[in-house]
Amino acid sequence: MSKKQRKFADDGWAIWIDGDDTSTLYINDWLNPKGRSYVDIAIRIRGIRLSKALHVYVPFAVSRDEIEDVSLLFNDTKILQATFSAACIVDYKKNEHTSEIAYNGKTVDIVHISTVDYRVEQMADGTLIDVDLCTLQPFLDNDEGYFIWRMPHKSLNDIFKPRVDMGNALTRLRDLITTPVVSEKYGYSIRVNESRLLPEEITRIGAFHRQKLKKAVITLSIDENYELNDSGCYRIHRLEENLYEEYLPADYNREDVITYQWNQSREDNLHGQFNFYYNVTKESISRGSMFLYMVLLMALGVIGNLIASYLWDLIIGLF
Repeated sequence: MSKKQRKFADDGWAIWIDGDDTSTLYINDWLNPKGRSYVDIAIRIRGIRLSKALHVYVPFAVSRDEIEDVSLLFNDTKILQATFSAACIVDYKKNEHTSEIAYNGKTVDIVHISTVDYRVEQMADGTLIDVDLCTLQPFLDNDEGYFIWRMPHKSLNDIFKPRVDMGNALTRLRDLITTPVVSEKYGYSIRVNESRLLPEEITRIGAFHRQKLKKAVITLSIDENYELNDSGCYRIHRLEENLYEEYLPADYNREDVITYQWNQSREDNLHGQFNFYYNVTKESISRGSMFLYMVLLMALGVIGNLIASYLWDLIIGLF
């Protein structure tokens, strides 16, 4: 018999760019139910030389010190090949703020956000990250630019945090005895630019409602020991172990990671919603049940020894 515990999170993300652009958002969730989770944010801006600012709202608290510029790893051509799914030629650190990458017949600028004076503003329910693109213009040579960074995904840590629901004492005791196997189901939804899930500080910004977002792609990376509902997958593949060896977040084993990719595009409706849902199921042995079994076994052993000693003494007394 298994006991199912369901947890759900529904997070609202937002991205908008001041300027003439049609952009793509990439989110890579590094889910680690046993430890710290991370998320990679990558944004491709088309028309970056006509754009003035990049704004990203994330639905959890993050400080500037926690934002890691993973674009600095792109001097490794293996990581480039894994990230862009193509052979790349890189002019690494061609100037103070950017590198230049040529692949699939086009050339783009990679902006190293760690060298840029961007702003991180804490809000009641999340964090707003603002990047001034005007000061970048002298360093940009191409009409297409990428930003990519990594940060701790604290909301997922809360979802996967072990929780104990004591409930009624007798009910809890019954569950511990009858339910050694615990099956936990975690549901998680990412909704991009959906106003109802965003704080008022974001929804009242006029530029947010005029955003142009062509496509959002989400890649979910999770330990293969967890069962995933992948009915909404666009593509499934095992992480390229050798190519990503130096790219993985801390505490991740490249041999244990599988990547699932969702893809939803809005070719005609640039103001469309981008909603992604997935759930993860985990089965484990209840430590409480194991402890209770050990206590019961020890108690039965002690009682058995007392009964045996009593019967032995009784038999000796009869003879």
